Amino acid sequence: MRQSPFPLEQELGMRYYASDSPGIGGKLRSTADDFLVEEIPVAIGDSGPYLICKLTKKDWELQHAVKELAKRLGISHRRIGWGGTKDRHAITSQLISLYEITPAQIADVHMKDITLEVLGRSQFPLSLGSLKGNRFDITIRELSGDDIGEQVQSVTRTASAGLPNYYGVQRFGVIRPLTHRIGEMILKADYERAVMTYIGQSFPDEPQENRETRTNFYENRDTREALHRLPVSMSYERSMLHHLISHPDDYKGALKVLPPKLLSMFVSAFQSWLFNSALSMRFDHGTAMDEPVLGDLLIFENGREDRVTAQNQGIAAQHIKRGRCIVAIFMPGSITVTQGHSGSAIEYLLDEQGIGPEHFAKAQEFVHSRFNGALRPICLMTPVEARLEGEYVRLQFTLPPGHYATTVCREYMKTDPLRMI
Repeated sequence: MRQSPFPLEQELGMRYYASDSPGIGGKLRSTADDFLVEEIPVAIGDSGPYLICKLTKKDWELQHAVKELAKRLGISHRRIGWGGTKDRHAITSQLISLYEITPAQIADVHMKDITLEVLGRSQFPLSLGSLKGNRFDITIRELSGDDIGEQVQSVTRTASAGLPNYYGVQRFGVIRPLTHRIGEMILKADYERAVMTYIGQSFPDEPQENRETRTNFYENRDTREALHRLPVSMSYERSMLHHLISHPDDYKGALKVLPPKLLSMFVSAFQSWLFNSALSMRFDHGTAMDEPVLGDLLIFENGREDRVTAQNQGIAAQHIKRGRCIVAIFMPGSITVTQGHSGSAIEYLLDEQGIGPEHFAKAQEFVHSRFNGALRPICLMTPVEARLEGEYVRLQFTLPPGHYATTVCREYMKTDPLRMI
């Protein structure tokens, strides 16, 4: 394994690469056409109150696209559902569900760089995870280093054997990597700090005017001045400021103006940070992904779960080697699950943050979304078709829901995360 030298990845718990190669450098998303994502959908029916459409977008953040679509349709954004959050600077296609909307209404919607295709109907809305996976076709440009062809082949072999299944940088924000910290504040019911951080904390790679506006608000708390100076594109910050002008000091209410899915993503991002950090702590101790440790949780191909004990440890190692099961980490929530080696890391991190199951239970009431916790495999294995084509590298692969293409790309590139946004 090789350690990441980048402070952002270290902050987000992504401290290791599986491969030892120095990396090909490069840049993702030189244009949106370099990052193609196609959702592999679930089965679609022909009846029900939910209209199912294929949404194809270019250079749109999903939450903003949904909010603008709802505005064009004259409905609440809460009537629109989806199975997965796709990349912004990319060309992506995915299914969305719209409650009590007709095909004729969709035909009247015209949005730049967005197309909608009616596919069917459903009795139920789409929700996170309502997809089979995603297909990726990614081009990496501006390569650097020597023996690029050999490095590509080496990482491709490693990817087939398994990569650390980290949550990617976009889960947390690259320009403003604070999503998980907002989630931590929500869990602690520190709503004032969450609002002040979300609106007021600036980061070096933001435009200077935005940095100055955020800093001034954080220091002076002048909501009217901040609202006047923040660009219209910062709709979430502006909505929160509008609320604070009408309801001074109601920070809880200011958070509640955000879409419920965004609030849920804050808490989920904190769970993701716990997972990344615990996985890296496993590597800190020299424990490999395919090395079962007493107490480790296992997920089998058929979905069955088990735990490593002194009696089955040898058999578990054989099953892992043959690809029948994989070690997993339980991301904590309102439900407590005892774990082995990685569980100790999770417990340490939660104790350090002063967070327990009761905090997740309280967040559920605030966000109106369940945070029971979930098992996640620590290893990502996928066949990658990788080719050096002149001055760029092209990667094609498929991932299950909730897995990140940038986790694959970073193994090849080993470059500053800012080169991957």
